[in-house]
Amino acid sequence: MSAAEDAEWLQWVTKQFGSIAGADKEINLEEFKSALQVKESFFAERFFALFDADGSGTISLEELLKALSLLVHGSEMDKLRFLFQVYDVDGSGSIDPDELRVVLRWCLRESAIALPEERLGDLTLALFEAADKDHSGSITFEELREELEGFPEVMENLTISAASWLKPPPPAEKSCWPRCLTRAYWHNHRSKLAFLGGYVGLNLLLFTLAALRHTGLGGWVVVARGCGQCLNFNCTFLAVLMLRRCLTWLRATPIAKVLPLDQHVVFHQLVGYVVLALAAVHTGAHVANFSRLARRDGRHALTEYLFSARPGVGGLGGTASQTGLALQGLLAAMLAFSSPCVRRSGHFEVFYWTHLSYISIWTLLILHGPHFWKWFVVPGCLFALEKGLGLAWWRAGGLRIVEVNLLPSKVTHLVIERPQFFHYKPGDYIYLNIPAIATYEWHPFTISSAPEQQETLWLHIRSLGQWTNKLYEYFQQPQLPSPEPKPLSRRLREKRCRRWAQVSIGLGETHRLCSIKCYIDGPYGTSTRRIFTSEHAVLIGAGIGITPFASILQSIMYRYRQRKQSCPSCHYSWCEDLRDEEMTLRKVDFIWINRDQKHFEWFVSLLTKLEMEQAEQELGGRFLEMHLYMTSALSKNDMKAIGLQMALDLLAAKEQRDLITGLRTRTQPGRPDWSRVFGKVADERRGKVQVFFCGSPALAKVIRRHCERFGFQFFKENF
Repeated sequence: MSAAEDAEWLQWVTKQFGSIAGADKEINLEEFKSALQVKESFFAERFFALFDADGSGTISLEELLKALSLLVHGSEMDKLRFLFQVYDVDGSGSIDPDELRVVLRWCLRESAIALPEERLGDLTLALFEAADKDHSGSITFEELREELEGFPEVMENLTISAASWLKPPPPAEKSCWPRCLTRAYWHNHRSKLAFLGGYVGLNLLLFTLAALRHTGLGGWVVVARGCGQCLNFNCTFLAVLMLRRCLTWLRATPIAKVLPLDQHVVFHQLVGYVVLALAAVHTGAHVANFSRLARRDGRHALTEYLFSARPGVGGLGGTASQTGLALQGLLAAMLAFSSPCVRRSGHFEVFYWTHLSYISIWTLLILHGPHFWKWFVVPGCLFALEKGLGLAWWRAGGLRIVEVNLLPSKVTHLVIERPQFFHYKPGDYIYLNIPAIATYEWHPFTISSAPEQQETLWLHIRSLGQWTNKLYEYFQQPQLPSPEPKPLSRRLREKRCRRWAQVSIGLGETHRLCSIKCYIDGPYGTSTRRIFTSEHAVLIGAGIGITPFASILQSIMYRYRQRKQSCPSCHYSWCEDLRDEEMTLRKVDFIWINRDQKHFEWFVSLLTKLEMEQAEQELGGRFLEMHLYMTSALSKNDMKAIGLQMALDLLAAKEQRDLITGLRTRTQPGRPDWSRVFGKVADERRGKVQVFFCGSPALAKVIRRHCERFGFQFFKENF
């Protein structure tokens, strides 16, 4: 910091101290723990004891500022001395193995990492042997300093979370232009913005043409007719946006590069709001016009115009007013029960049944508007055809869930027998119905198995809502009440037996064979279909968001196997160039972000196989690179984590395995530094970069902004 920044920081820390300390101007241990935001008390007590220079049992402002100034502004030697004192629990001037083991155990607890005692012993031994240069049985300050010099990134980030917390937050970088007016925003959203512009322009054109045809009938009639013509289009367009099979087919055509097909659900929601607004204005204009007519002739009340069929008013038999009011009520109910608060509160059936009123709405629209059928005939036939195909699948007898694996963190892995003529692309999703859970509920899930896997389909379902929790609890029952089992083919039975014999049960993992009836509808395509036609693809999955990429990564693995060649003389093996007319990939970066250690167990076996396939990759650089992050782990810029991260690095180098996941790829603590990650991707210059994300909307916004900054195309999984 500069002198001015240092003075500002000092003033800010003094103010913060006053708000915590209160009238006595001292901070006790409990207040210090709260300020540090430390999960466990061990490190808070160690820091408190070191900050409390006079041993009074409280920290004064002077003591706090002195300690923090050392940690923020002190030399490397000062910071190293403080770190050594944290690890020297008994204050003897050296660190023995027992002290190191205690500190590492608390580091693991703080990072939410669970390891057996023998592995904690391996960690302690790896770090102790590396630091104890003279083999004296203890680590001196000079030995610790010498060992840390081999980790330059540790020396750069030698600070603690308390110092960061007591530093003024850096001012947010504000652009002189709003984000929506930047060049990067328009470049990355040009298809969506062009589509929105065309949509708005078409509505304005339809309104204008209808209004001009009725200019002599009064202002309210002009407004009503203009909105009515727009409603003809928008009520039809609502159906077009949910033609999932047609949209999936369009993804394989050049139109997919022009139309924002990935946002079809978002546009469906937007058009729904537009329909409700137009319907309200349309109804209001007609009511105002009827009120004017009632006042003018004095013979009929307004209620007669609204609730009595009158020839000449419009609609079948003059029932335009009655059908219009019914439509207004149905639209309002559908919109209200489609809100996220209803769908995510466990009342999906309310959303489902109210949404089925679209059949009544279209019927009333045909009765209400004399020209609506002309707009609806083609989309209506396509919609009926899609529903008919789905019903045919349902009536065909259904499928069977042949195996269930209950994975950690309440993830249900379903293995479903694959229909004979079921073809899909990596990353596609299906709608699943399990009558034993809910008779009429259909829920979308991404297929996590590769298309090359012929006998079965895999689904990995995280328990987040009412239906998914019921699913997990159903398969936890000791005796599954399954229906009459359907005979399986001999090949599938043999494969199931081999698979069952080879399964190794992990921590908290349960494998069960079963025969539960289910139905599927699909497959339907998503933005991930673009991955194989990308040049440099960055796949980012957060938690269970790995599922679409699991299918893609497995498909890549299968393609490697198909292209693998071996020399008959020396048995050297290599892979031919993967790029062809269906796959132009030059590089894939796979980033998986998980909250804690247990979540990595979902797909560790898959990632292990992928690493084995990449072991003999060409010298020009690996085709696939994996980056794993665990957000619960203390980051490398936290003093509490320095010893643990060093020990993990040393043991990983020794065993060629990451201690957390068992993979060769080292798991990084904390959250990704997206500027650094994307900067490295841009520097590789392996072709046009496209980023594919599946995870929380909040993280999607962060990644989208960074993509705009680097000029990368961003695609988010939507269904």
